[in-house]
Amino acid sequence: MKKFRKLKLFAKICCCFLAFIVLSIGGVYFYIKSSPKLEIKSANAFLMYDKSGELFFQGSGSQEWVNLEDISPYLIKTTIQTEDKHFYKHHGFDLLRILKAMYVNITSRSKSQGASTISQQYAKNLFLDFDKTWERKINEMWLTMQLEVHYSKDEILEGYLNTINYGHGMYGIENAARFYFDKSAKDLDLAESAMLAGIPKSPSYYSPIVNPELARSRQLNILNNLKKNKVITNEEYESAKAEELVFVGEKSDVNVANIMYYQDAVMRELKEINEIPSSYLETGGIRIYTNLDMNAQSILENSIKNNLTTDKNLQVSSVMMEPSTGKIIALVGGRDYNKSQYNRAVQSVRQVGSTMKPFLYYAALENGFTSSTTFTSEETTFTFANNQNYSPQNYGNQYGNKPISLATAIAYSDNIYAVKTHMFLGEDALVNISKRLGITSKLEEIPSLPLGTAEISIKEMAAAYSAFANEGYKVEGYLISKIEDLKGNVLYERKEQKEVILNRSLTFILSNLLTSTYDSAFIDYNYPTAIGIAPKIKHKLALKSGTTDTDHWSIGYNPDICTAVWIGYDDSTPISTSDYKYSRNIWVEAMENYLEGKEDTWYEQPNNVVGVLVNPITGKPAIETDTQKKIMYYVKGTEPSSTDTVFDELLEFN
Repeated sequence: MKKFRKLKLFAKICCCFLAFIVLSIGGVYFYIKSSPKLEIKSANAFLMYDKSGELFFQGSGSQEWVNLEDISPYLIKTTIQTEDKHFYKHHGFDLLRILKAMYVNITSRSKSQGASTISQQYAKNLFLDFDKTWERKINEMWLTMQLEVHYSKDEILEGYLNTINYGHGMYGIENAARFYFDKSAKDLDLAESAMLAGIPKSPSYYSPIVNPELARSRQLNILNNLKKNKVITNEEYESAKAEELVFVGEKSDVNVANIMYYQDAVMRELKEINEIPSSYLETGGIRIYTNLDMNAQSILENSIKNNLTTDKNLQVSSVMMEPSTGKIIALVGGRDYNKSQYNRAVQSVRQVGSTMKPFLYYAALENGFTSSTTFTSEETTFTFANNQNYSPQNYGNQYGNKPISLATAIAYSDNIYAVKTHMFLGEDALVNISKRLGITSKLEEIPSLPLGTAEISIKEMAAAYSAFANEGYKVEGYLISKIEDLKGNVLYERKEQKEVILNRSLTFILSNLLTSTYDSAFIDYNYPTAIGIAPKIKHKLALKSGTTDTDHWSIGYNPDICTAVWIGYDDSTPISTSDYKYSRNIWVEAMENYLEGKEDTWYEQPNNVVGVLVNPITGKPAIETDTQKKIMYYVKGTEPSSTDTVFDELLEFN
């Protein structure tokens, strides 16, 4: 009897739980049913254009919207069988598929299996960002339910086929059919349909124009799957398999597999523009004109692909910026967007290492330092209040054990020189100049700050270096130049804002000092930090690298372009010294390929600046017996003499 009562109680609880679920689902259904119907043909329609005015991305809106009855039945069948074969049976979520995907991912310890339905994927296409956050997932679920309540399966499928990405900037099946086969979507045959149905999984990999072998393999897998599921006959399979497809879309010289990182950054910036109310996105859509230079983006991505060939977990981010304006013309936020949507170019902050030193040395030039100002490079322990000690070390424990010039300190990235300069100027000097350059990250007035212990974003670092590159104007990196509604009305336009924050004579001197990092004239007891890439440098460029245990940076410029490159692990795993070369090689290849064919521009020497032939290591005026001689630059009246003071003599260090 007691056991029967327990079973009865359990049955009641189950009934109550099921009733709660049914009522909840019913409540959600009626709430959605009574809510306004989303206009899917224009909701969140957005188009992105590059700096030349060419469309490179199209969101949920489509220029070539076609009705479902005007799409080939073969394309419809292959899409459903490939993406969501239970599409007409579920209500937006395929629970069996979700459970299967969870099982496969758990047992294989990977995330190789997805379970998104066509309805869910269409919901994603209606969003204006590419985050994989829980908030977005919840929004996608909600929108999926709205689609399923307000629209028929045919209407959802029609919307999906008109908005999906088929690669090469082709969004929607009509655009894709015309691009690849020069025909309408209604005229696609089985072989063509199977080829197109395979592209959306990864447009950059399965494009038959870019990767014909991969695309062909996927097409055959799809055809075989259709035959196995008895969607097509064996005769249809053999005929489609034997058909030789002819593609009319020309192979583009611009293969930008990771352009989604740029698009992602654009959407993040869009959210920060108050002039664009959400009503435009919900009703009419927008046109976004960006600063994207397709040639620069292709060069940057190829530079990464060509040089970063090691451990697949080693990540990268890079920004190419027009220094005179702050326009970001190319951006990469990781090695593979398909595997990681985390955009390190705009979301990450990392320790910047010695790329912080040019900020310090500009402040030093403002406070009376010159290219020849000397400190002694030797092991040094700094003692502060409360008997606290700080003993920085040079990379590889390389010390000159003699006075060296500021130019040499930059060439070798001498840490002792940097900390001595930092303490000599006062620990607030570096913080103040960094803020003036636009660095917003928290910076502490500590002895190690010039060695790059602060965490800063690559976008901010590129903008700060751009102030050196443009001879003293503060700029802020940005991607969006103008926004219009779909009728052409201007909703927002970026206004050029220029503020002089640096002295042109001093930026000229600093830019020339930053060429020492790859200059063989500085080979002495040590080698310049970037001497290994010197043979690859054909244009005159300023460059500084930065190294911590977990990060490696290369940032450099000329008047036309500023490029910043970071490599490291997302979990801050220490980097092998053998991996340091990657950021430099990516940087120099991107810079030189971008500047190829362009005039070798540099900065005009200001009237109050003079060049003096000196010994670059000591900074003293060159004498006949010097084996190394170099012209370095000085504000008139600060030229070096053979009796200049070594700065250690002005401030005692323990």
